[in-house]
Amino acid sequence: MPEQQAADDQTNPAEEVGAFLRERREQIAQRWADAALLRTVFTVSRDEAVEAGRTVVEALAAVAASGRVEDAEADGFAVVREQLVRTAQSRARAGASIAQISAEMDALRPAVTELLLEELSDAPAEHLRKCATALTVLMGTLRLVMLEATMNAGEDLINRQRLELLEIATPVIKLWEGIVAVPLIGTLDSARSQVVMETLLDAVVEQHARFAILDITGVPTVDSLVAQHLMKTVAAARLMGAECIVSGIRPAIAQTIVHLGIDLSSVLTRASLADALAYALRQQGAHIVPNPDSDLESTR
Repeated sequence: MPEQQAADDQTNPAEEVGAFLRERREQIAQRWADAALLRTVFTVSRDEAVEAGRTVVEALAAVAASGRVEDAEADGFAVVREQLVRTAQSRARAGASIAQISAEMDALRPAVTELLLEELSDAPAEHLRKCATALTVLMGTLRLVMLEATMNAGEDLINRQRLELLEIATPVIKLWEGIVAVPLIGTLDSARSQVVMETLLDAVVEQHARFAILDITGVPTVDSLVAQHLMKTVAAARLMGAECIVSGIRPAIAQTIVHLGIDLSSVLTRASLADALAYALRQQGAHIVPNPDSDLESTR
């Protein structure tokens, strides 16, 4: 008995769990293929779900063999991290919450535990308890890896969507040959100002524009930061060979600029987008004639 106890003490539970996972990976993968998490993601064929489960089991075996069952940064998890993200994202698109995905991940554990208890049915109770504990910790770490990767992927998606919304909210309009305009609506911050500059400069190059109009009619307030962003955009456009015109400066904004002591003397300004367009057209040699019919309509 003492010799048996010494042998048990020398056996590393995590390593034994790793060996068990490698030996039983096919059985575990077959059971996992019917679990909600994989069944609802891999709907093309059951073999696809089995293959996904087999990959995860092999990764778990590698982590267990290294003895790092509590380490979410263990090398073995790197193999399946991307797959776990895709699986979780698929469930999220189907309407599953983070809590539900976590519960579905935890539901994979009983099938493995049942096979482990069967495998070690003749082992001493204490050794069986240690191995079961190591497996439970390993599965808990796997769930943590999945949730962390999913949340990181979610943040990346939100950031990408935010940039896309900024680009959509900053359209560049071709008003005439060689004339483009960016109508700005809403508050300008550093991130959006950067998008405005990049979008405008790209349009100047693509359209071979000689004039670029920044219309701020829809900008509620202008402070020193916004003014600096506008001046940087004007300067960048000039470097690209385009003359930049700022239009839509309302009386309240003009008073604010004067009150703040902001010097916009180097910036060409016009009261409205129409005025800015008329200026740009005249500079290109166009002759603008007022429509007499509009005057008649206004007097009726």
